[in-house]
Amino acid sequence: MGKQAATRRLHETEASAYARALKGSARKLNLVAQLIRGKTANTALSELTFSKRRIAKEVRKVLQSAIANAENNHQLDVDRLYVKEATVGRAFTMQRFHVRGRGRISPIEKYYANLLVVVRERPEEQQAEPEAQDAAPTDAKAATEEKKKPKAEAKAKSKGEAKSKAKAKPAAKAKGKK
Repeated sequence: MGKQAATRRLHETEASAYARALKGSARKLNLVAQLIRGKTANTALSELTFSKRRIAKEVRKVLQSAIANAENNHQLDVDRLYVKEATVGRAFTMQRFHVRGRGRISPIEKYYANLLVVVRERPEEQQAEPEAQDAAPTDAKAATEEKKKPKAEAKAKSKGEAKSKAKAKPAAKAKGKK
């Protein structure tokens, strides 16, 4: 007779946490949210711990809550969690005023923002891949540096030729004037 249970909006390997009315603008909050998107939960927590921004403390609390939800409510493995999304939105703006001289006022707007953090559990096969990806860029860097060497040498040669030509031109002009 009662109300039907709501369908789960997230995938079964996901958990989320939502914070409403965080003091600060959505623009500033998004700068901190960008730091953690796509990173493992442990890495994101450590980055937020040592971030200098004031709002990072609040983002860290929301991330910890999402990790706790994943562990306790959905029985997900904490070691395999990563931040799938960190969505920021505007909440409301408190409008105040500052009294100025000659009977005037200046508006003051105090911004608030909302934050949604979704963590997801990586499949076991993909857990080993990030380690392989860390090693791959060094090989890729070496390959790109080797490709760049001939170009760099060619540029250096052309710059040397251009400098010698530039030096020769003023000398020729000086001879013509005398």
